[in-house]
Parts: sequence; structure tokens; C-alpha cells
Amino acid sequence: MIVLFTDFGIDDPYVGQMKAALLRAGRRDMPIVDLLHRVPDFAARAGAHLLAALHASFDRGSVFLAVVDPGVGSDRPAVVVEADGKYYVGPDNGLLSVVAARARERQCWRIVWQPDGLSTSFHGRDLFAPVAARIAAGDWPAAWLAASDELQHTLPADDLAEIVYADHYGNAMTGMRAANLPPQARLRLDGRDVPPARVFAEVAVGEAFWYANSIGLVEIAINRGSAASLLRLAPGSPVEVVG
Repeated sequence: MIVLFTDFGIDDPYVGQMKAALLRAGRRDMPIVDLLHRVPDFAARAGAHLLAALHASFDRGSVFLAVVDPGVGSDRPAVVVEADGKYYVGPDNGLLSVVAARARERQCWRIVWQPDGLSTSFHGRDLFAPVAARIAAGDWPAAWLAASDELQHTLPADDLAEIVYADHYGNAMTGMRAANLPPQARLRLDGRDVPPARVFAEVAVGEAFWYANSIGLVEIAINRGSAASLLRLAPGSPVEVVG
């Protein structure tokens, strides 16, 4: 399957255009999954940690079309990464680097092919989508790729102690893996200490807490409230472990 991961949002025509390009270049029956189109705008670092957490539930052979690309049209490379049997197609701007760094096995290629009519501002549709579609269809585009030892732009693969995403409930995900945190640790956010809990029902309505969310990240929440609003959290907000 092809898995879409972008900062395009769902109110604009970009996702639809990219899906049409995938179907033109690949099989008409190819499954396409909309994983996330609300990666924080332009935020390759936040996207890198979200992608590293979200990919785990997908099978080997899945092809991730990952586009958070504020440098589109510049000289930033376009790449394909194979990491532990899954494929990632997108810009070489750090977005794919955390997945690559944490993988046991990985290979990288630069995309050297350029289609006729490549737009300067929409490589997701014109460049990345055809490459992803070919890979997903089992038609490896060897002439379009050049092997590369490493990604050009990398980000630290350690846990990221800041908010990387807030959902529509106002729950705020961090770039920290819960397994790496002591279970009784307290977090400090916006000058307020937040204790751990296992689930929402373990705290009173209106009480803030952190928990290990379903993809293994530390998430800050308020039972039946918005942590993002009440604690003034947004992507990039720092999180401190205080014991």
C-alpha cells in the first residue's frame, strides 16, 4: 500500500491531486492510506518524530509518500529510503532521517529522474508520487534512482523533548518515547507540573496528566478538556522531565 503523510491539510486540492498522480503512475486498484495530512506546517523535525512513531503499524513493503517540504524548488535532494523493509519517498530535509537512523537496515537513493513539466512548487504530485507509485507496483524505477551512502540532511534520532502534534481534542503529543521515561516521572510544561496516569478515566475531569499513547509517545492530555489550550501547548513547546 501507499501511505500518505503530509502537511497539506484536507481543505485544499493538494491531496487529491497527489492521489490522482499516484493512480496515473501506478495500479488503479492500489490501496492508498491517508495517514496524516496535518503534520505541523513546514515542520520537518516534528514530522520526522511523528513518522518514526506512526510507521510501526504498517507491514513491510509499505511505501510512505512523506511530504513536508518548505524547501521545494531549491537544491535540496529528493530521495528514497528503504528502512527495515519499508520504503519512504520524499525530500531530503530531515523528514526521513529519524526513521532511517533508528532502522536496523537501511538503504538510500537520490531521485535523479525529472518528469516533463515538473512544477517548481509541487514535487509531491510531479516527482515523489510517480516514484512511490512505481515502487508500490513492484516496478522498481532503477533508471530514476542513484544509490547514495547517506541522507544529506539529518536530525538527531534521540527523543525530542517538545510538542510535535496536537490533535483536535487538544491532546499534545511529544517526540519522547514513553518507554524511555520512568513511569512515575513528572513533566513540566508552561510552568506547571504534570503527573502520569494510565488512561483518562484515572484522573478527575479537568485534570492534566501525561500517558503513553497508542503509538508509544508521551502525550499530554486533560480529561475532557484541551491540554493545548489550557496549557498553551503548540508544536515546538518545550517539555521538561522533572523527576
